[in-house]
Amino acid sequence: MIIRRALVILLLSCSIPSLARERPLIEIRSPHFRVLTDGSKEDGRNVALQFEQMRFVLADSYPTFRLEGGAPLVIFAARDESAAKSLRPDLWKQKGARPAGYFDPSWEKKFAMVRMDAIAEGQVEIVYHEYTHSVMHLNLHWIPLWLDEGLAEYYGFTQFDKRKIYVGAPPPIEQIKYLMGSLIPVETMLGVDQDSRYYHDEFLSHWFYAEAWALVHFMIFGPEMQHGELLNKFATLLQGGTEQKKAFEQTFGPVAQFDKAFSNYLGFVKYLNQSSFKAGVVRNPPNLNSDEFAIRTMTLADTHAELAGFHLWSNDFEHARNLAEQAIQEDAKLGLAHEVMGFIDFADGKDADALSEFSQACDLDPTLYLSLFAKTMMSPIASFSAPGDQDAAQGALLKVLKLNPQFAPAYVQLARLSVARGDMPNAIGLARKAEQLEPTRAGYHVLSGKILVRMGKPHEAADFAQFVAQRWPGPNHNEAVELWNSIPQDQRPAGVLLTEAAPALLQADSPENVQVMEGRVVSSACPGSAGEWTYTISREGQNYTFHHKGDLEGGFSDTIWYVADHASICKHLEGLRAVVRYKTVPADSSSAGDILEIEIRDDLPPRQQTGASTQPSSTGLKP
Repeated sequence: MIIRRALVILLLSCSIPSLARERPLIEIRSPHFRVLTDGSKEDGRNVALQFEQMRFVLADSYPTFRLEGGAPLVIFAARDESAAKSLRPDLWKQKGARPAGYFDPSWEKKFAMVRMDAIAEGQVEIVYHEYTHSVMHLNLHWIPLWLDEGLAEYYGFTQFDKRKIYVGAPPPIEQIKYLMGSLIPVETMLGVDQDSRYYHDEFLSHWFYAEAWALVHFMIFGPEMQHGELLNKFATLLQGGTEQKKAFEQTFGPVAQFDKAFSNYLGFVKYLNQSSFKAGVVRNPPNLNSDEFAIRTMTLADTHAELAGFHLWSNDFEHARNLAEQAIQEDAKLGLAHEVMGFIDFADGKDADALSEFSQACDLDPTLYLSLFAKTMMSPIASFSAPGDQDAAQGALLKVLKLNPQFAPAYVQLARLSVARGDMPNAIGLARKAEQLEPTRAGYHVLSGKILVRMGKPHEAADFAQFVAQRWPGPNHNEAVELWNSIPQDQRPAGVLLTEAAPALLQADSPENVQVMEGRVVSSACPGSAGEWTYTISREGQNYTFHHKGDLEGGFSDTIWYVADHASICKHLEGLRAVVRYKTVPADSSSAGDILEIEIRDDLPPRQQTGASTQPSSTGLKP
């Protein structure tokens, strides 16, 4: 997992956003969604209906897919642009920006925001685009960027009417225009990743998204594409571990031949318009009547707590704290408000206060599994250092899973607990369960590889390392390479070379000026008034202090418990292993170097020698 932090000071208003000031929100519950709105009941029900229709489209297209994961989705339906802007004012910072919606695909909770004035005009494709991503990422171990974005665009422009749903409808003409000139070669499209200029350059990214949509449209509606069956075959090969280009040519034939057929398919775009593109037609889901969706008017305390959560997971801590404090003033026994306050205190580094808030939240509302998980992982029992601690941690984590059986981070921690107990078969089973639940988390695959090394199965571990390193960039790639290098060379596949990749901020530096150090974090400090990051790293009994001003890149192992949504590259790092890349500085400087990037790695716990029985103790979960 990569995190980028820039030295930018945002001047936020201390007032409570207008969506919360006026009146309590209305809650609408449909069979699969929860909508909170400051608009009318009818408009709120319409938002829930469209999400149900969108879910039905994906269920119809992919009958075997999981459609809900461990992170529940809450939809905020703002009555107009002003109300929406009060929720995410930063989205309006760019000149001329008037976002119709927003989707936050966090690991622990997911939030969508839609403007009801925009949804009435069918202009919230960004929300359905991101919703499609969230479903794909629940089911696919890895998906190339062109296909990931192409599918999201394909379903994102779905159109609804009272009786039918139109799937694969074309994007606006402004996007189609990017297809009227020369095309990005398909060979190039296959290689685009998150570090590519086609993904970051403003013009090239529009071109890339338009062509990604067109590729998927061609693979579903194009001649000899078997109505999408070839695309499904290609995706199946990818999930089975086949290298992308090999899977592509095995399915569609030589890339050059496919490129020509694709160009011919789009040849008419130069002369025709949106109506030239086909769209699939799906009838509305049966027995779905929006008039039957449950409705209630929330209390002001509930309203403020829910909005506080939205701002918390949007990293707007100031508004989150204001709203959570107000919710607690209005109802001191509201568990959700204490949970939000716990995560705010955790972000501030106030761990004792955070632990107190999580404990209160658990006592007030035993269904708050996130509070129970955080409370458990912040307690001494999370060290798994003694049988009593292990038993207590196991009981708490099993309770978390009873409340939310799809919460993958709890399986990760139970796997680590099994490692500490020496129960490696159970550990690998639990780690694979976490992979199954969150297949796009690269670090979960690496965890399985580390356990396999500990089990004495290096050949299998090498497969995991190679799978991640060849598909994920940045810190995920580097962590997989570290796993690869931990395996004896004669027990790795012959002829495969895996090397670490330097992050973008380092690529401009001469290689001879960039050094690497590995050690344990002794202390870390966020930029203060001087605007300077500071890290002290211990290596072989000696401390080294690094400084940096300006942008900084950081990466975390996915298996660190708070990484999901609460990671900071300057808090809660003490004692963790770090890989630091830095520029050398003059010998007479007080700094050991100018740090440019820090990756925080998670290690397996050692087998605890407690003098107790040597028989492994199962968690009782056998995925």
